[in-house]
Amino acid sequence: MSKGAAAAPSTTGPADPPTERIPVAAAAADTPPSRPSGGEPPSTGRSRRRLPLLIVAAVVAVLAIVYVADLLISSGSVPRGVTVAGVAVGGMSLVDAEQELRTEIEPRTTVPVEVTAGEVTTQIDPITAGLSVDWAGTLARAGEQPLNPITRITSFFTQRELGVATAVDRAAVDGALGELLPIVDKVPVEGTVQFEGVTPIPVDPVPGQHLDQPAAVDVLSRDWASGRPVALPLIAVPALTTPEDVANAIEQVAGPAVSAPVTVVGEEGSEGVLEPAVIAQALTFEPGETGGLEPVLNPTVITDALDDQLAGSEREPVDASLDFSTTPATVVPSQDGRGVDYDATLADLLTVLTGTGPRQITAVYADQPAEVTTEELQSLGSAGVISEFQTGGFAADSGINIRRAAELINGMVVAPGETFSLDAASGPRTPANGYVEAGVIDNGQPARGIAGGASQVSTTLFNAAYFAGMTDVEHRAHSFYISRYPPGREATISDGTIDMRFRNDTPTAVLIQTVWTPSSITVRLLGTKYYDVESQTGPRTNPTSPNTVNVPAGEDCNPSQGAPGFTITDTRRLTDVRTGEVRTDPTTTTRYNPSPRVVCG
Repeated sequence: MSKGAAAAPSTTGPADPPTERIPVAAAAADTPPSRPSGGEPPSTGRSRRRLPLLIVAAVVAVLAIVYVADLLISSGSVPRGVTVAGVAVGGMSLVDAEQELRTEIEPRTTVPVEVTAGEVTTQIDPITAGLSVDWAGTLARAGEQPLNPITRITSFFTQRELGVATAVDRAAVDGALGELLPIVDKVPVEGTVQFEGVTPIPVDPVPGQHLDQPAAVDVLSRDWASGRPVALPLIAVPALTTPEDVANAIEQVAGPAVSAPVTVVGEEGSEGVLEPAVIAQALTFEPGETGGLEPVLNPTVITDALDDQLAGSEREPVDASLDFSTTPATVVPSQDGRGVDYDATLADLLTVLTGTGPRQITAVYADQPAEVTTEELQSLGSAGVISEFQTGGFAADSGINIRRAAELINGMVVAPGETFSLDAASGPRTPANGYVEAGVIDNGQPARGIAGGASQVSTTLFNAAYFAGMTDVEHRAHSFYISRYPPGREATISDGTIDMRFRNDTPTAVLIQTVWTPSSITVRLLGTKYYDVESQTGPRTNPTSPNTVNVPAGEDCNPSQGAPGFTITDTRRLTDVRTGEVRTDPTTTTRYNPSPRVVCG
């Protein structure tokens, strides 16, 4: 066969059938897919996808086993990472934890707890304050195993502080915290203008603060056994005024007011001059009802400056009096006078001081009746001195306020059945009514306030009424004892909130007479005497020691040696001068708080 020829068909067997050509697509559809040489079976891909799930499941199973094992192992133990008042007890059995806590914490429960409130640092006696550890409650709080797995995991790396569970005597702890109020609480200092000579000086407002006593009880109960100082929470008390109010007051009022004298033209050729120094002394500022600072002129300062200069044009009134050279005493009639009506005269003074017109005003005159009239003394019956009481020991600035309050009540008559109110008779105690800033006792500490000293008039009048047999309607002793007053027989006063009131239950009227000197104030009640009165004062009992409070340097501070607190009783015994019948009033009990020792700087 020649090269390149086609092969001949076989002659030994039947011929092959003709070859059928099948389309490629059809072949692919009918023929199973071929497996490439060396390839994997299809099920291996699915196994590859299941492998991560199996790993995750295995990890979860292991963690679950660990979690359950951890729960079983730590059952009955304090959770990891727990500290109680700074003592690490995590992982301990409850028995061991209690022993550890008692060993570390119990010594702290009998030593003073250092507390801070803002810049003030002092100490509180936990026993006096009624604080004690509730050991069962502390362990119950610390011994609860957390079920949250995340919490259990993080406990390996973190600590969780729990304060002790505290048994609290609420009255005792409130009393202990209440002793801090005099030092910690600060009222806002309102902005104002003060004068150095005749130069107005701005005084910007300062916010105050108040001890948040309910929150302080919670904080103290939680942290008192920690061995560290306990920071008590404070509430900020904003002032009503702003620095802008102060600047406006200087520009619009204070500066113009002292720029030149003011002349007061009186009758009969008299003339008075208000020098800038007097104006500066009389001018003060108060927060306005709608904001800003309102100027206030003290009429007592103005009147004192003008009285002598205009005296030649006045006729002074003469009070009725009693002549005791006869028995019974006779009434010396009163005489009315005529003089400057200062209320009317000074009505436009502020306008003159701040305006651009002439600095001159004309005095207004009016009749001036006597303060104690003939009719009033005649209404007293067989008039005489029923009682008299005197106190002293006040400072010069307090004396101004004592004199003013005494002036306002001098000559007042209390009719039978009438109740006398000192707050109403002597108020409002403001610069506009003749009162000035003076020393006060603010929560046991020396401080400054308008009308300081008015309580001395209250105490003196209270005792005069006490020994006259008047009925005590209302009085309140000071919270802290003041040594110049009789203990258990004194009375404070505060504008609109604390009053001293007595009622005249005798058949005839009584008249109040006051005598002021620079060193004493005397109050007499005139009328008909019905009782001899004796005061029976008990001993001082239940002494309480003062705390020591340290005020940092730079803070407002008035140092004080402090004084102990005590309790005292007083009983009034009255003998009817006509029948000899004896009556004893219910005993009054007064508790004085200890006045804290204050160390400055």
